[in-house]
Amino acid sequence: MWQAANPPVRHWTGQVVWLVGASSGIGQACAQALHALGAHVVVSARNAERLQAWSQAHPGSLAVPCDVTDAASMARAAEAVWAWQGRLDCVVYAAGWYAPLRAQAWSLEQMLRHQQVNYIGALHCLDAVLPRMRAQGRGHISLISSVAGFRGLPRALAYGPTKAALAQLAETLYLDLQPEGLGVSVVHPGFVATPLTAQNDFEMPALITPEQAAQAMLQGWAQGAFAIEFPKRFTVVLRLLRCLPWRWYVPLVRRITGL
Repeated sequence: MWQAANPPVRHWTGQVVWLVGASSGIGQACAQALHALGAHVVVSARNAERLQAWSQAHPGSLAVPCDVTDAASMARAAEAVWAWQGRLDCVVYAAGWYAPLRAQAWSLEQMLRHQQVNYIGALHCLDAVLPRMRAQGRGHISLISSVAGFRGLPRALAYGPTKAALAQLAETLYLDLQPEGLGVSVVHPGFVATPLTAQNDFEMPALITPEQAAQAMLQGWAQGAFAIEFPKRFTVVLRLLRCLPWRWYVPLVRRITGL
């Protein structure tokens, strides 16, 4: 059976990697791991002070503050990235916003905040990097989605749809860009211990650390994977639930979550 595949990325020494959303969580853990492997790492987020502190502690890296919800800010950040080394080998969109939300506590403000950070921000990032990466004829684009985008889940009213949109965006990007020699991957984490998931008031099954998430991503890139999912013991279950008929899925989810 044919499977989507990217050019494997196993050697990071000298590679220019831009982590967008790297002030904490998976983005920062990924930056740490890539720096340790010899990559030229660029870290971006809104928190300039935190970025500068990280960059100073990791010689040879670059801090470029930006706001993903502002297209002009992203464009300026991209200019700084290209000016630094003259190229970009990999961009990872790790910026994200999450607040648990159900219809009973409907908030248009939260719905739109999720959309602006999780999806529109990714579009701003792509607008800033895609033309030049296509001109290079090489490079890799990785979007961090979530298993919450697989199917409707309680408390994910605002978050889930944005992650589903990211997944389909990545699939279509792959179809368009793979023939041009560019790699595209989509990352589907389960529960990862970050400041965002710390808001959850329920037990999170198969919870892993950001460092474990970063290692899973590195392994996926090394294998040339398109869809990188972890931890497998959890994501496999979510994949199976995705295949269930609606009449089975709804009562099963209600029983599991108690909602």
